[in-house]
Amino acid sequence: MNVLTKVSRSRNFEKQLKKVPEFIRKKVIFWIFLVESKGSAEVMKSPGFHDEPLKGLRHGQRSARMNKAYRLIYRVIEDRVHIEILEINKHEY
Repeated sequence: MNVLTKVSRSRNFEKQLKKVPEFIRKKVIFWIFLVESKGSAEVMKSPGFHDEPLKGLRHGQRSARMNKAYRLIYRVIEDRVHIEILEINKHEY
C-alpha cells in the first residue's frame, strides 16, 4: 500500500525559492513531485539527491542535494507521512 506523502513549505522557504536560480527551482519542484508521488522513503534512496540526515544543531533534519552548491533542508514528521521543507540555501564549504 502506497502512503500519500504530504509536503508543506515554510514561509521562509517560499521566499528563498524565489531567489534561487531557475534550474534549482525546477529541481526543487521535481523533488517535491517525486516525494508526493513515490513517497519519501523511495526518494531518499535515490543517489542523485545524496539525501542524508544532518547532525549537530540540525539534528532531526535532512538534506537533499540539488547540485554542488544548493541544499534543500527538510524534516520528516509523523514517520515519513508529512514533510516540512524548511529552507533551500547555498551550501558553505
